[in-house]
Amino acid sequence: MADSILLQNLNTADLTQLIKDGVKSQLADFKETFNTHNRDELLTRTETCKFLQIDSSTLWAWTNKGKVKAYGIGNRRYYKKAELLASLKPLNK
Repeated sequence: MADSILLQNLNTADLTQLIKDGVKSQLADFKETFNTHNRDELLTRTETCKFLQIDSSTLWAWTNKGKVKAYGIGNRRYYKKAELLASLKPLNK
């Protein structure tokens, strides 16, 4: 019951403010998880797959075909977030 809210004695202004606060909180959480401000960020293969919502075999194929560009340090491969966003193309239907 600690997370429940009683609306019996709540006027419309207070309810509106509660909704605004909730939406602001959710937007702040969304901005934090979907951070595109740091466009120079390097992503690992796993992070790139999560970001693009693809399988690692698809990432491998796209890299080999030159659709996305990978950067290497030793055995590790990294992808620039800005280049991944730039490689997205609008679909014409």
